[in-house]
Amino acid sequence: MGPYAHKGDQWVGFDDERSIRNKMDWVKDQGYAGAMVWSIDMDDFNGTVCGSGVKYPLVGAMREELFGDQRQTVSRDIEPADIDWESVAQNKLVSRPPTTLPPPERIDIKELLKQVSRPSKPLPALLEASLPENVREPVIFCYFTNWSYKRPGMGKFTPEDIDPDLCTHVVFAFASMKNNRLEASDLNDSGDLGSFSRIVSLKERNPKLKVLLAVGGWAFGSEPFQKLTENIFRMNGFVYDSIEFLRKHKFDGLDIDWEYPRGPDDKASFVSLVKELRLAIEGEAKSSKDAKLLLTAAVPASFEAIEAGYDVPEISKYLDFINVMTYDFHGQWEKEVGHNSPLYPLNSATGFQKRLTVDFSAKEWVRQGAPKEKLIIGMPVYGRTFTLVTPELFDIGAPATGGGDPGRYTGEAGFLSYYEICDFLHKDNTTLVWDNEQQVPFAYRDEQWVGFDDERSLKTKVGWLKSEGFGGIMVWSVDLDDFRGYCGTGKYPLIKTMKNELSDYLVEMVYEGPFETPRGGSAAAAVDPDEVICEDEDAHVSFFRDRADCSMYYVCQGSVKHHKPCPTGLVFNENENVCDWPENVEGCPST
Repeated sequence: MGPYAHKGDQWVGFDDERSIRNKMDWVKDQGYAGAMVWSIDMDDFNGTVCGSGVKYPLVGAMREELFGDQRQTVSRDIEPADIDWESVAQNKLVSRPPTTLPPPERIDIKELLKQVSRPSKPLPALLEASLPENVREPVIFCYFTNWSYKRPGMGKFTPEDIDPDLCTHVVFAFASMKNNRLEASDLNDSGDLGSFSRIVSLKERNPKLKVLLAVGGWAFGSEPFQKLTENIFRMNGFVYDSIEFLRKHKFDGLDIDWEYPRGPDDKASFVSLVKELRLAIEGEAKSSKDAKLLLTAAVPASFEAIEAGYDVPEISKYLDFINVMTYDFHGQWEKEVGHNSPLYPLNSATGFQKRLTVDFSAKEWVRQGAPKEKLIIGMPVYGRTFTLVTPELFDIGAPATGGGDPGRYTGEAGFLSYYEICDFLHKDNTTLVWDNEQQVPFAYRDEQWVGFDDERSLKTKVGWLKSEGFGGIMVWSVDLDDFRGYCGTGKYPLIKTMKNELSDYLVEMVYEGPFETPRGGSAAAAVDPDEVICEDEDAHVSFFRDRADCSMYYVCQGSVKHHKPCPTGLVFNENENVCDWPENVEGCPST
């Protein structure tokens, strides 16, 4: 019931007036509401191309059949007739005769299986011995910023500059949101030649590498996350769309960088967001049989921010890793000099200042209920700078007028990459100081001052991390290390130092949350009797109550599970498969 044309090796299937009129007859016979056109600019809108002299011949044919409207022509002298394809086409119009399909051929499945090829030799043995179930290797999360390619000269950093064997996980920072959906934050990010595909291609060189996509960041702010989570339907849409987005672009997981939830509402919303993401990730992995996507979050080091915005025991249930940003304790926003990331406090520090350290912050997350094995400690490969009021006063706590001079490549006041710090150190009259109390270095020249981490301080921090039993390190960011070897100690001196220090370390796995692999040699996880498992292979739709929350329910579409909310004030009635008033549902009090 539709035309097609061919010439040589070119073929096109399309609609003309005749097929459009047949479709409109079908629309009317079936009682449908109308027709939708994609798209009006693709019809012959001038009436001069197809040869009939009729403007919009196809859309006009629809209106004639549905409303009886006469079509417009390019001239009043032209009668609005359908295109005569026999006069337009070079060859005579041919009607396709009806096709008679051959009868189905029965195939003996036993005979078919005999033809399946079998390997001629046994598969090779595993190259590496399996680790005990109660330990794992530490992780190294390396963030890569999508603005680093815009830096000038030797500061320009592209995905091809990443050493795929350097990190266990690479996190692309950042994706954005549009209409509460994930989207690339830069035209350079997505597409065949964009950063997405280029950074994911690193897995071809190291199949063990995991590549995650981070959404949010400091510049993104808190408001988009607040708007997203204030409506359960909006949030659920984001959840399922995000999983599809990650699979499409071949990412291995999602990193939530909400800076920062604050107050009771935000705290509850953050829990809801990571919970819904986790439930959807678990369901999608079961139905698709693909490797489960990772779910991580970048979180603050400030004890005040932890208390204000995070229900730590709850989010620990749903996150695979918690990346603690143990840096930016001090910076150009202050009027006195302080180190970017001190491991320990000064002995003379006040009670408040003693809390602004890597050691205190990491242990605060533990005190609040985070498992050590999930806590990934932030390691900066950059420094914070200040302009001193008086060059003679250069120690920690000295007065400052603000941030130091911008770096040649990073171009931000109060901030220097490690390779820019090397340049600072190489200049005459620069003094380098090792702070024995804080276990970090700083340097100054005239009124310029920088506090940073070097190989010595990072070795010290990794040694502390191993003694405390944390899960690994998080690097901000891979493009700020000396990736070209400018400093004279090879490429990526800081990250390689930390990687080497972790080589003899195994993380003890003791946390047993709801989505964790069971420890102690257990063969299988205990089955939750209230868990809904969708296993129907025939795409049958079924509904189930969420036993933990009367206002939520599950929809199984075959083997695919969706977690859905009822409208505000209603609960799910599993007897009727509808959202109902609480008084009509036993065991569900008014929400």
